[in-house]
Amino acid sequence: MSPLWRNQVQVFLAPGRIDLVRSTRGFKPVQAAKVTVWCEPVQDAPVWQAALQQLEKHLIDEPGAELSVTVSNHFVRYVALLPQAEIATPEEVNAYAAFRMREVYAERVDSWALSVSEWTPLSGAVCAAIPRDLMVQLEEMAARCRCTLKEIEPYFASVYDRWQKLLDGNKTYFAVIEAGRICLAVLINGSWHSIRNQRILHNAAAELLAALDQEAILTGSKEAIEWVHVFAPEHADLMLPEQCGWCIVPMPLEKIPALPHYPSGPVDDDGVNRCHA
Repeated sequence: MSPLWRNQVQVFLAPGRIDLVRSTRGFKPVQAAKVTVWCEPVQDAPVWQAALQQLEKHLIDEPGAELSVTVSNHFVRYVALLPQAEIATPEEVNAYAAFRMREVYAERVDSWALSVSEWTPLSGAVCAAIPRDLMVQLEEMAARCRCTLKEIEPYFASVYDRWQKLLDGNKTYFAVIEAGRICLAVLINGSWHSIRNQRILHNAAAELLAALDQEAILTGSKEAIEWVHVFAPEHADLMLPEQCGWCIVPMPLEKIPALPHYPSGPVDDDGVNRCHA
């Protein structure tokens, strides 16, 4: 079947939930409403197991579909690859990425699959690591359901790629916040400087502010007021304290809408979506 005629299924995969959107292709493409499925953890199994089981149930009736999966930052680890003028070939970039991952995460990297964003010696890149078992299980599930697995993409990478052309400034703070997790990156003059991916233990706003202050210290300078670009569809009312030295810039959804399968709906500080509890 030609890719132009395949139905598409876009999925957001997170601990305890999946968000799924189906789209038909052809002369009159039609997008169905998003389906959100909540699930309990599977005892003595990886944290993603329950979500994968629910996803497979929804793909059984989608043979021939083209599947795209966005993976929650809960399942991903990142490192910034700082610019290096002497690194140019793909082999050198991959070796640098593997070295930086091992430097930060030690032997845990042996069980992860690594991918690197677009690299240039002047801007560097970001390396993302996803558990290899999760990648394999997604591939096997797609094969059982007779779907074509088009891509598996980390949530931060998906959001950044979608809006990066609208980010500007000599110093860019960029945060992707979901239920229970903050991923915050800093770019200086268009070059990757740092990226952190941390759990939200208590309060999203307070922990974002603390992370921003720490990153400002690591950059070596801070203006009286700094701006942070934030994508936080599950925290629509997120606000930082007045006179804290930081101002939130929401993603310009009127210019570039969010992808329909991204998570949505309010969550409390403990990461629970009360609309579905």
